[in-house]
Amino acid sequence: MTAISSYARARAVVAGRAFSIATRRHVHLSDTPLVFVPLAMAGEASAPLAAMIGTQPDKPTLLLVPQPRNRDLRFGFAASLADIVLDYVHSCSQRVEISANEQVFLDAPQLLVPNAAGVGFVKLLGRSTRYRRTTGPYPVPPQVPLLGRWLTHLSERSEFAGSSALLAMTSALGMHWATGQSALEDANLAALLGWIDPPDGVTGPDAALAAEDPLIWPPAGPSTDPAFDNEILAPAIRAWTDAATDSPKRHRALNTLERALRGQLEPTWQLMWRAIDVLRRLPAADSVDTRWTTDRRDFSRYHQYVTDGGLPQARRDGAVAAARKLRNLEREQDLYDATRALEDPLVMANYRITGAAFQGTVVQVDRDRRVPGGKGRAVTRPLIVVSTTDPAHLAISTKVQAPTRSGQTGTIVQIDRQPDTTLVTLELSGGMTAAKVPPPGTVPEMDEHITYTSAYPESFRKVELPPPDQTPWTHGGPPKPYTPTNDDAQEVWE
Repeated sequence: MTAISSYARARAVVAGRAFSIATRRHVHLSDTPLVFVPLAMAGEASAPLAAMIGTQPDKPTLLLVPQPRNRDLRFGFAASLADIVLDYVHSCSQRVEISANEQVFLDAPQLLVPNAAGVGFVKLLGRSTRYRRTTGPYPVPPQVPLLGRWLTHLSERSEFAGSSALLAMTSALGMHWATGQSALEDANLAALLGWIDPPDGVTGPDAALAAEDPLIWPPAGPSTDPAFDNEILAPAIRAWTDAATDSPKRHRALNTLERALRGQLEPTWQLMWRAIDVLRRLPAADSVDTRWTTDRRDFSRYHQYVTDGGLPQARRDGAVAAARKLRNLEREQDLYDATRALEDPLVMANYRITGAAFQGTVVQVDRDRRVPGGKGRAVTRPLIVVSTTDPAHLAISTKVQAPTRSGQTGTIVQIDRQPDTTLVTLELSGGMTAAKVPPPGTVPEMDEHITYTSAYPESFRKVELPPPDQTPWTHGGPPKPYTPTNDDAQEVWE
């Protein structure tokens, strides 16, 4: 939790409503996202009980498993889910563009789930289905392993900061608003929306309190309410199991089960679309399209890999793959945080408080300053002095950048701390063309209000790792290609 979000939470408690901690939307929202609300059997993490899924708020599809402990019914559920998900994936691969000498689809799948536990369910369901055999003993429908591979692909993309391929709604909302309740309570989608978008005449705390009633707002899954499990679900499943196949009693039990599960899912389904509407009210940040292009490019590559007969993802990463993935995850997180700060003053405020950025007024400008450069030629290096009251805990020679001048870098050459202000002297480079005298507007002017930060995309170096074929023996030597085994196909569904 940052200082800004802590302050916003304190203000939310006093005001009785959520406070913004971002001025722009930092996630992509597809025109036709695939909303997925899953429920799991209590005590079995990825045993599906039911799900509501669809791309239109008024046309959800209900899938259910009348006896979650029955293997055939589980994979029947997976096959029905696969029909919907694979059709959606196919719809995203109809139009292409040429980008950087490769074909990139103009769209990509976006799967939206209620909370972080929903993301975990998607990951487990993908792992439990992508290795299944379509022939031999206990075969599954051919679309089931393909479903598992796509769910795994979306789950892996969701680990990268800034990706919008698989989003938990509670996380997306929590990135933009701070409430007056705990982080654990923010995991309740109904309570979180109660603070952010309460009904007219109702305070955030009152709306959140009402959201805790499971009879009005059932849990957003995948876990169900224990009272519902004991009083309604268990008897309905038992009635279906005890009834003879195709008997009127079984049909009645199935109808009862369907009504009960629909009643558990529909409130969350409505909350999901309400949350989408709330997020759409925020203007998208400039880099959202760029990050979505990365999602589209990754989708296009994996789609081609699957089309070419590529193998399913390995059960676990080897040492080399894990090291590269960790490096990429850390770098993407740094880039995402820095980019958000450059585009959003409320996010930048977190850096200002810690001293990694400062905001102030330009009080001196030496725009025509020239210094010796390479090959004995002088280069233009203007000096500016910024007066700030921010901490500015930055060392001499630190490079900084202003959000409003992305092509220009400043190097701190002096910091003069005075009783009522701090004067930071910067040497500027870049963004001024090759002219001896910088054109108007390329150098900050006197009295200009400006922000500088040491966290910007170009400031992060990419850690270089040895090529895979030169992996040292300490990490197992050069990795061997992954080949699925019978053990993969026999992995239990849990």
